[in-house]
Formats: sequence, C-alpha cells, structure tokens
Amino acid sequence: MRSFSAIAINACLEIIRQPVYLILMTCTAAFIVFLSSIYYFGLGDDPKLVENSVLATMLLAGLFGAVLSASTSIASEVRSGTALAVLSKPVDRIVFLLAKLAGIAAALTIMTYINVVAALLSSRISFDAYGSPDMFALGVFYGAIALAFLMGGFTNFFLRRPFVSDTVWFLVIFVTIAFIIVNSFSEHLRSWREWSSVDWRVIPAGVLILFALWLLASLAVACSTVFELIPTLAICSGIFLIGLMSNYFFGDPAEEGRWWGVLFHTVLPNWQIYWVGDILNSGKSVPFVYLLQVLGYTIGYMGAVMGLAVILFENRELTG
Repeated sequence: MRSFSAIAINACLEIIRQPVYLILMTCTAAFIVFLSSIYYFGLGDDPKLVENSVLATMLLAGLFGAVLSASTSIASEVRSGTALAVLSKPVDRIVFLLAKLAGIAAALTIMTYINVVAALLSSRISFDAYGSPDMFALGVFYGAIALAFLMGGFTNFFLRRPFVSDTVWFLVIFVTIAFIIVNSFSEHLRSWREWSSVDWRVIPAGVLILFALWLLASLAVACSTVFELIPTLAICSGIFLIGLMSNYFFGDPAEEGRWWGVLFHTVLPNWQIYWVGDILNSGKSVPFVYLLQVLGYTIGYMGAVMGLAVILFENRELTG
C-alpha cells in the first residue's frame, strides 16, 4: 500500500507539472465560459445550446487529457527506463499500473472540477436572444485566471517553486472564489436570485463525464503499455467514436440474439449512459441511483480493461 500511494501521488504530481495539462485546463475552462457569452439566436433555446456545448467540451478535453496523461505516465517512463527502475524495487507490475491509473484519475478529477465550476458559472450567465453578456462575470472569471498565472509566476520567480503546478493550484482556488463572487455580487440582480439561477444539475452531469474520463484513462493506460502517444490517441478516439454509435450499429442485432451483435455491444463501452444532455434539456434531474449504477458499470469495465493492461504489460520487455 505504501508503494501504491507513493506511485499514485508522484504520477498525479507529474501530470500536473506538465505544461500541456495547464494549457488544456485553462483553455477548456475559458472556452466554457466564453460559450455562454455569445449570441446564438436559438429561438429561446440558447441556454440549452450552451449546456450541450459545455458538456461536449468537457468530454472532448477530458479525452485528450486522459490520453496525454497516460502517455506521460507510462509510455514515456517505459521508453526512458524509469519504469524498469521502479519495478526493480520490488513493485509488482499490477500495482504499478493501478497506481498510475489512480494518479491519472486524480489529475482528471482536478481538471473536471475546474470545468464543472466554469460550467456552473456558464449556466448562470447564459442568456437568450433578448439578453446580453454579463461583462461583470466575465471580467471576474478571466481576471481570476490571469491572477492565478501571475501568482504562479510570483512563486516561481521569488520562491523558486515550479510554475505549472503552482498555477494549477492557484486556478483551483481563484476560480472557486470567482464563482462565489459572481453569484454574491451583481450589477443588476440580488444575490439570492444569482444563486438560484445556477443550474446545479450540471454537477451530476459533470460527475458522469468524470466517470467517462476514468474509463477513457483505463483504456489509455492499457494502450500505453504497448504504444506511444499518437497510436494511443488514435485507438482511444476510435473506441470513443464507435462506442457512441454502438446502439445504432449493434443494438438491434444484440436484441435479436445475433452473436456478433451481442459481442460488440458488450465489449464496446456504452458512452451514451454518460451523456445526460437530453435529460437536462427536458428540465429533469439526474437521479442519484442512476449515478451509482453508472459508477458500478464504470468500475466493472475498468476492471476488465486493467486486466487486459496487466496481461499486455507482463509481456512487455522493459529496457533501461
């Protein structure tokens, strides 16, 4: 357990220190809020368009984040010989892979938290064709991002601390404070109306997307035991796209009992269960029981994928 926690923490910190992680997190959160500040002329459905766009942005950004994190944590360490040094401690390969997955999942959770806060703010400031952008909210949010980068530069220059990881933690703090400020102070509305206008249903929707990202991370870890970044990205993107169309291609054959339909419908992950945009558009909430069911499906699928990853990694020759 001691080696597991050490590898997991180091994997998470290593991912957070990557500049691409900071860029992806910052650009995704900034783009999510930007989506709520433009005119759609959606005939009254502008907030729904914003919510769907925000959830899609979170999912796609998480896909790239999962693949980049897995390649950084596993493929690059295997190539450089770091994995061989760790496994000679002794540390079992299964412990090594599970700890790496835990570290990647933690880093994705931090990224998803920032995106969910940005999505909550986006749900508060979105408007229809008769409204206008909330410049106060935009200024506070983007000012918080700029302040986080300034503080990261300050600690790097004066305290000799790592810029990227410090900026990530400052983003977590300042984005949260910005969300509280925007909902507590406004140029037009009272505070209680501001808080009530936040669509809190975005939180369970974000949790489901986080589950999907964990599953994507397990797939990326399995691919990274054999392939480098580009092949891993291609395979995970293919599985993601085919899984989105799984019900369309294999749903009816599976119900008819055809073996190939049952096989592909079972093996391919069903990404549709993680998408609740239609539920949010209908005005309904995501039941807590549904979250537990999806979590059980995710854990079961991740267990199967990691079993495959262990088999692939056991046969992988590690060279220093």
